[in-house]
Amino acid sequence: MSIPIYVLGGGGHALVVIDGLDACGMEVSGFIDPLGLDAPVAKLGLPFIGNDDDILGSSPDDFLLAMGIGGTRDTRLRHKCFEKFHAEGFRFVQVIHPSATISKQIELQEGAQVMAGAVIQHGCVVGKNSIINTRASIDHGCHIGSHVHVAPGAVLSGDVSVGNGSYIGAGSIVIQGIKIGENCLLGAGSVVLSDIPSGVCAWGAPAKIIKKITSTTKRGIKID
Repeated sequence: MSIPIYVLGGGGHALVVIDGLDACGMEVSGFIDPLGLDAPVAKLGLPFIGNDDDILGSSPDDFLLAMGIGGTRDTRLRHKCFEKFHAEGFRFVQVIHPSATISKQIELQEGAQVMAGAVIQHGCVVGKNSIINTRASIDHGCHIGSHVHVAPGAVLSGDVSVGNGSYIGAGSIVIQGIKIGENCLLGAGSVVLSDIPSGVCAWGAPAKIIKKITSTTKRGIKID
């Protein structure tokens, strides 16, 4: 009998993760979310397993987790939840949609997610708990750090580096050889022609630094 898979999170990204696992023939046995049966995932009829504290008291050998927290503009809640469970010995499955085009010569680390229609070319590394979202394109030799979210339709040309915890907005274009630092927010539709340092919000075509990122709120990243 295969080990159960529980989705951690119950919102929109969790729904996409469940679809991706289903497309791979991997059955989801339940979900974990503080909203319980009020979470959007509950409409699928999946069993509600409990909240974070309920699960942290379980044996990490009893089930696997799939990260269902996406994060709009802010990757830090996803990061925090992954590290909290990982520190207790829980393991996260990769989610690789069968419609994605992926070179055999890449490295996908624990919990990495590659969504429908995404492309990842030769020599790329995708760090733990990172999302390459719908129809994003990652060309040769790119290094994506941990807890990164590359949003739908973003394009990273060859040899691009993205630091841990950064968010690359939908439809963005990053040219060859660019380095984006850690915990950055790149606005949707941006065109990146020069390196972006850590801890800033950048936007535009060409992308320019708008503000430094100072903290997070319930609605996302707060900037100075």
